[in-house]
Amino acid sequence: MATTTFRWSPVMILPLVLLAATSLLPSPVECMVRHYKFNVVLTNTSRLCSTKPIVTVNGQFPGPTLVAREDDTVLVKVVNHVQYNMSIHWHGIRQLRTGWADGPAYITQCPLQPGQTYLYNFTLTGQRGTLLWHAHILWLRATVHGAIVILPKRGVPYPYPKPHKEHTLVLEGFTLPVRPNMTYMLRVINAGLNEELFFKIAGHKLTVVEVDATYVKPFKVDTIVLGPGQTTNVLVTTQQGSGRYVVSVSPFMDAPITVDNRTATAILHYTGTQMAAPVSLTAPPPINSTLVATKFTNSLLALNSKEYPANVPTTVDHSLFFTISLGLNKCPTCTGGARVVADFNNVTFDMPTVGLLQAHYFGIEGVFTDDFPANPAQPYDYTNTTAQPANLATQNGTRVYRLAYNDAVQLVLQDTGMITPENHPIHLHGFNFFEVGRGVGNFDPEKDPRRFNLVDPVERNTVGVPAGGWTAIRFRADNPGDKELMGSIPLGSTFSG
Repeated sequence: MATTTFRWSPVMILPLVLLAATSLLPSPVECMVRHYKFNVVLTNTSRLCSTKPIVTVNGQFPGPTLVAREDDTVLVKVVNHVQYNMSIHWHGIRQLRTGWADGPAYITQCPLQPGQTYLYNFTLTGQRGTLLWHAHILWLRATVHGAIVILPKRGVPYPYPKPHKEHTLVLEGFTLPVRPNMTYMLRVINAGLNEELFFKIAGHKLTVVEVDATYVKPFKVDTIVLGPGQTTNVLVTTQQGSGRYVVSVSPFMDAPITVDNRTATAILHYTGTQMAAPVSLTAPPPINSTLVATKFTNSLLALNSKEYPANVPTTVDHSLFFTISLGLNKCPTCTGGARVVADFNNVTFDMPTVGLLQAHYFGIEGVFTDDFPANPAQPYDYTNTTAQPANLATQNGTRVYRLAYNDAVQLVLQDTGMITPENHPIHLHGFNFFEVGRGVGNFDPEKDPRRFNLVDPVERNTVGVPAGGWTAIRFRADNPGDKELMGSIPLGSTFSG
């Protein structure tokens, strides 16, 4: 596989990876077994005039790109050579009947201890597009991450014009060479930990064709928005003829939270243009540009074609309502005697020492309870910042919510004003879901469902719950095994978190 490496000097490094490939074509055999080896090692890495050891895979930061086709089986041998426990999550892979290969530590597996080896084995079923892999323990995903590129089955075309090229680009800085009057596909990944990001290219429109490895109805925008763990494929047509154009990546934060508001830049360079030629600039959106983010999010619709239908559950077996909050729990060893914790329905996840899937499969008692609340115990005016509970403490627990196979689930995720409202990226391991509705303020169970899109809502695996607002998702529990709703709480049998 041929790839191109680009280097540059950024204003700032942001943990966004922009991916594509000059030649991402595996050999001409159907349903192949793809073998990879990931050596987790310490590597001295220089960024912003500073060198320090970081945890990497195969000495690369970001790590190697995993490339396969739909229906291929992927085997990744992971060897832990560092002093930390380690597991790898294949973010967005459905993991049908292979929940043990999903990777979240203490949920589907115990982590690899120093010196240990683990073989991840899974098949790419019914998926094609761009995803990512990353460490799933502590904060090691900050440096242990990389791309997953799933190509369509051989002979199956993209449901949009075939791009001239796909480039593998890592946004630590690059100059992207392009030819005039060509269409390029850029695979954009936000591999960051917390921040939503704006992405735009001066003088060029972006045609969005896919998010989270699912096709969408194509639409053109100036700016795309990605939450942590989200991916977006865009087509860029080079209609300017010549010149050098700035690529900008900047944070989006519309809550009263301080973040690093600097912008990373790169260059889209037309061949034949002198390196000394002036660069066409573009102003990134203001950090709190809710309208820009909302316009993009509301434009996302499933392709919903005969080949790629949107199979949205129209009736539900479980109607769940989870508040998402920041609480304050006692901590004798912490500064001030307390620490900020996250919670769903006022329950903060207590990390077990035995994997939940292992405990479920072998019937090990005392690891978790199956009494996770389907609704808040004490409803209140969730988004009114002046009406929050006086007691900010949460309950600790390893609690799961059980679902029967093939149940249809509706989950409303409600942000609250406890401590502060903020956007919450939520990822559902092992499943795609349909985002059927979203809004600001408190969810109204009588009025808001009337506005749900049950025809062509966007299908994805990660969603951003808006600050001071709510998001409603639906999915079918067709993938047995403990799965994680990435936030704070495990929800078990078919999904957990």
